Amino acid sequence: MQTIIDKNPDSIELDESLVDIIEQVAAKMAELYDLKNSEVSITLTDNKNIHALNKKYRNIDRPTDVLSFALNEGEEPNIEGGAPVNVLGDIIISVEKTAKQAEEYGHSVKREIAFLTVHGMLHLLGYDHIEENDRVEMRREEEFIMEKLGISR
Repeated sequence: MQTIIDKNPDSIELDESLVDIIEQVAAKMAELYDLKNSEVSITLTDNKNIHALNKKYRNIDRPTDVLSFALNEGEEPNIEGGAPVNVLGDIIISVEKTAKQAEEYGHSVKREIAFLTVHGMLHLLGYDHIEENDRVEMRREEEFIMEKLGISR
């Protein structure tokens, strides 16, 4: 899987080990879900930017931890001779929110960024948590992937 990782704004200070964790998550999910010929874009941002996106696209007027914008939603026709890469979509993660949640939950920022990457990737793959049974299924899948990554609670 090709993983494109970017920062917005560029001034965000970022521990490179967090980028390594994101790449590990993407690689493991590519292995588990047969996504080797896929691409995902992940943008690390601050609360201000994710707040604006959350308000614009979800009509929720506050920052959130992760947003996912899937490009493969719905029943799309198979295009002959189309792009050789399956572009899954975009994930936006607030580094500020990640650090705050890691502190609140009593675990490392690395563990939290891994979880949010898993969560965002599952959304790109069609998982959701609006209905209770979907939430339970998604949580089970998140735990399965985190276990496969060797990352415990």
